[in-house]
Amino acid sequence: MSSISALANVHFEGHFGDYEDKNKNDILKISELKNLLIVQIVQYKNSILSLDEINIDGLKLKNSPLNVESNKDTRILWNAPNNWLLVSSKKSLFKKIFEVFKEEDFALTDLSHSRAIIEIEGKQVKEVLKKGCPFNFNVLKKDNSVNSTYNGIAFTADMLESNPDKVRLFALRSFGESLYHSITDASLEFGFKSI
Repeated sequence: MSSISALANVHFEGHFGDYEDKNKNDILKISELKNLLIVQIVQYKNSILSLDEINIDGLKLKNSPLNVESNKDTRILWNAPNNWLLVSSKKSLFKKIFEVFKEEDFALTDLSHSRAIIEIEGKQVKEVLKKGCPFNFNVLKKDNSVNSTYNGIAFTADMLESNPDKVRLFALRSFGESLYHSITDASLEFGFKSI
């Protein structure tokens, strides 16, 4: 049995919107990411374990808003107080997570197949995000993440790079197509390449 990507019916390669006669570096790039490990980590209120004692893939859990800890394979996004999303291209990390985060201190939930993931890159990324979201994206920097809504769809934005901006958007799989249509519609005026 094979899995079907969340955006299989809507994400097609090609150029769209106002891309003609523009430098290829000036148009946005939009892609769907698949096969990432996504685990929600929640520390119980009655846990007395210090976060300084935790290390996963060389990364620490930081309990500060907007914070993202990262290396080349793994990102740990602060989601809420004592609540994080671990996102990794290393599927083998799954077993290690359950060894490191003991069940008496943490609740772990595998969200890998419950999320649609859209990556958008280019100079106009923040302008696209401002069109449907009330958050002030001017303050979002590299290795920041935020939870908000885009045209009424709950999503998480993870800022991977700046100059040019590169943002990863996570939404519930069932809202993936709606978020994709909203993002691509907002991108038409700048032109985009779907890859």
